[in-house]
Amino acid sequence: MTEARAEIGVIGGSGFYAFLEDTTTIEVETPFGAPSAPITIGTVGDRTVAFLPRHGTDHRFPPHLVPYRANLWALKELEVTRVFGPCAAGSLRKEIPPRTLVVSDQAIDFTKSRSNTFYDGPQTTHVSFADPYCPTLRETLVKTAASQGIEHRDGGTMVVIEGPRFSTVAESRMYAQLGADVIGMTQFPEATLARELELCYGSVALVTDYDVGVDDIPPVTHEEVLKVFGENIDTLRDLLFAAIPAVPAERTCPCATALAGTGNG
Repeated sequence: MTEARAEIGVIGGSGFYAFLEDTTTIEVETPFGAPSAPITIGTVGDRTVAFLPRHGTDHRFPPHLVPYRANLWALKELEVTRVFGPCAAGSLRKEIPPRTLVVSDQAIDFTKSRSNTFYDGPQTTHVSFADPYCPTLRETLVKTAASQGIEHRDGGTMVVIEGPRFSTVAESRMYAQLGADVIGMTQFPEATLARELELCYGSVALVTDYDVGVDDIPPVTHEEVLKVFGENIDTLRDLLFAAIPAVPAERTCPCATALAGTGNG
């Protein structure tokens, strides 16, 4: 058990590693191995924040090999109660162009091989997950974006695929037909594991490209995704820096009691 503490966690995506200044970096061990990288602790406004690069500081972990359980457990060890998981995403809708910030309210899990629970037995639980994103963090992100004049989309369904490859045209069109609006590779099992630890989890996705199933759009490359993300990371950072101090101190959302009634609360 480390003596370091933080209130809010940020699990960053590609190109999002320089998040805090005047920081302390610590290593945290977990029952699930080491997290993606040492955790950096600093302050944003009057809130203590723990930042963890999702893919490692040198991007060594592709989406399907990110140590999600270790990452969330490590933040819990630091007494984090709220987690922001910003990410890059592709658009499945022409009306959601690149550079849009999407604050999703729903998600669909199409991952295949990831360790997606802390309850592999003999102890088990069936956590409620009807609404995968914390309503308080979602509201905070949306209100902050509006107050800061940051263009954003309030709501949308994120479909999460296994990766690391991009979708086929048929897959992309199927996801859109299922009702998905944006597509990414990292929200599952990250959001699920946060709920099992009774952590609030909220996300804002930066749309970097149109997915391949959107009509008349050529396939995207990884380099193009990183380019658009890098060009717009300041806007995403500005939103998070403004949202973090605005998070209510008191937790009144269902996330804090997610295990109640499951036999593990």
